[in-house]
Amino acid sequence: MRIPTWTEDELVLAGALVVRNGWRELRTTDRAVHELSELLRSLPIHGPEARALPSFRSPDSVSRKTTDFMTNHSSYSGKATRCGKLTLLMIEAFMTREAEMLQAARMLEEGVGSGDLHAIPPQPDEVDEAGHTAIEGRLLVRRALARERDPKLRSLKIEQVRRRSSTLKCEVCDFDFARVYGALGEGYIEVHHVTPLHVSGARETSLDDLACLCANCHRMCHRSRPGESWRTPTVLREQIRKSIQTPVH
Repeated sequence: MRIPTWTEDELVLAGALVVRNGWRELRTTDRAVHELSELLRSLPIHGPEARALPSFRSPDSVSRKTTDFMTNHSSYSGKATRCGKLTLLMIEAFMTREAEMLQAARMLEEGVGSGDLHAIPPQPDEVDEAGHTAIEGRLLVRRALARERDPKLRSLKIEQVRRRSSTLKCEVCDFDFARVYGALGEGYIEVHHVTPLHVSGARETSLDDLACLCANCHRMCHRSRPGESWRTPTVLREQIRKSIQTPVH
């Protein structure tokens, strides 16, 4: 079995290690490299067969990945090592949104340390149709989707919306399931976190943290694109407005 390609979660953690080290690589003997190696080998992403491979996310491989981050930084004057497109995207993300990416790494570290991320089962749609996740990584998306699918939280959100307005419709496109599907669509809507969890933190979700969306808009809010992740309803509304004004040919 071949060693699996590095995932977004793993690259977030490796990138954070390099950034905290002043964008310098770390050697195999470095204690931080060994700690990250152990953490990566414990993540609930790859199967037991991969994790059983002796070289899987070994200190040597972690050190080489930190070299990729250092040598592919725009300020590095030497020869860049060869690395995958996803690593280059992660380097760009850390260069342009350092504080946000470091917070994502902290959320991953805290979630793994507490056991929270190990307890959440895989979620439908945690990866897109191309097999990619958002820049925050699969595990944070998994946690968000699990919370969004909490039946109790969804019911409370619907109740809140109905107290404020008699119509239950998508906050982005105004789609009304009951109006289109009649009794079948009555009371149906999906919920979405307005702010990504790595920004809001692991605090208890309040109803105002959620937005009611149709299935299409919900999927578009979560859909991954290179260098982008986690659209809010406001951003998606603006995307629709621009798309209407400039039709795709």
